[in-house]
Amino acid sequence: MNVLTYLLIAVSTLCTLSAQLMLKKVIVDPATREAMAAGPTSFILSAAMHPFTWLALCLQVGGYVVWFFVLSRERLAVSFALSGSLFYILTALAAWHFYSERLTPYQWSGIIFISIGVMLIARQG
Repeated sequence: MNVLTYLLIAVSTLCTLSAQLMLKKVIVDPATREAMAAGPTSFILSAAMHPFTWLALCLQVGGYVVWFFVLSRERLAVSFALSGSLFYILTALAAWHFYSERLTPYQWSGIIFISIGVMLIARQG
């Protein structure tokens, strides 16, 4: 696997992560919370009209376009494992940074073990 493939995997993963962070921002928005209390229809309409929902959708589509290039260059099992590991680590760090969410040492251990497993999967030979 060459450097460009790693870069494409990182870009696709970052698009997905950014989209998820924006969707979380939609959910914690007071207007969305209020609509959630009013019922599922109000919640769906409120979330669908939020600008970050649309930005998240655009980022997700952009990530899928990049992912097509990843799949044309590398095996699915290897590229998806790398993306997943990167996603787990970055999501935990981003949730901590942006939303003050904390993982337990037990949960961090799980992320580390998964990442070690991914490195073994990605290793050639």
